[in-house]
Amino acid sequence: MTELTISVAAAEFGRDMEACYTTIAELIEQARAHGSRLLVLPEACVGGYLPSLGGGDESEEARQRRLRSLPPALALDGPELRRIAEMAGDLVVTLGFCEADGDIRYNAAVTLTGDGILGSYRKVHQPLGENLCYAAGSEYQAFDTPIGRMGMQICYDKAFPEAARALALDGAEIITSLSAWPTARTATVERLEDDRWTQRFDIFDRARAVENQVVWVASNQAGTFGSLRFVCSAKIVGPGGEILATTGTQPGLATATVDVAHALGQARGGGMYNLGDRRPDLYQSVVAQYGVVGQPSLPEELAVSNA
Repeated sequence: MTELTISVAAAEFGRDMEACYTTIAELIEQARAHGSRLLVLPEACVGGYLPSLGGGDESEEARQRRLRSLPPALALDGPELRRIAEMAGDLVVTLGFCEADGDIRYNAAVTLTGDGILGSYRKVHQPLGENLCYAAGSEYQAFDTPIGRMGMQICYDKAFPEAARALALDGAEIITSLSAWPTARTATVERLEDDRWTQRFDIFDRARAVENQVVWVASNQAGTFGSLRFVCSAKIVGPGGEILATTGTQPGLATATVDVAHALGQARGGGMYNLGDRRPDLYQSVVAQYGVVGQPSLPEELAVSNA
């Protein structure tokens, strides 16, 4: 058996780039101290997330203010990611940032080591208002790393079973889910544990792991930024849906050691091999556009998010 130690962070990141580098360096050192070979950092951990999601009846003044407050847009081959790669050394690190492609911005993630970038991803599914700041990505693709075949997704992606399934079918054994997942905007509560969106976050993490029989590693932002309060709840979930380690609703680092091949073999060899027992010939409607002939349309009152 070959055991892999994984660390995942719930941590606070804002616009101060030097503060971001300092926090990343501290988390890398903590992960190394635990003997980890993989560290998963949150969405938007280099320069912070959006201060609000905007949209709706937003005024032009508010729109311009929001556009001026966007995180710095970084190139894949730029000095910012090279600096983090140097910090990483032989540690595999997954992290989120705002990617520049000419004048276009993407909510993006990379997995890298000191040798460079192993894989990159642009967020496909956008929650209300994020499309006002970022273009959407267009693919899910697994990639090989020194610790096994991996896949990445970002935040709202985890609410779509098809996203994780696409990565699992492409051979991903470990899926990293990076988030800046906030609390609910209505029916707010004092305790993060009682928040509706905290509970959703945790349900999605366990469901995506068990239905694809993969090791699922979910990071998240912590603290507050702009109008958003983040739920933390970074965790590592085994392929049977069991939570192997979690920060709970506190910032920090969660670490677990797992024999990935053995864990996947146990989950998939017990008479329930979810990927192998699929019936794709029956699933055409899963990829049909919602509201086509013969299918129900989205009710008008649900067409706008009630989050």
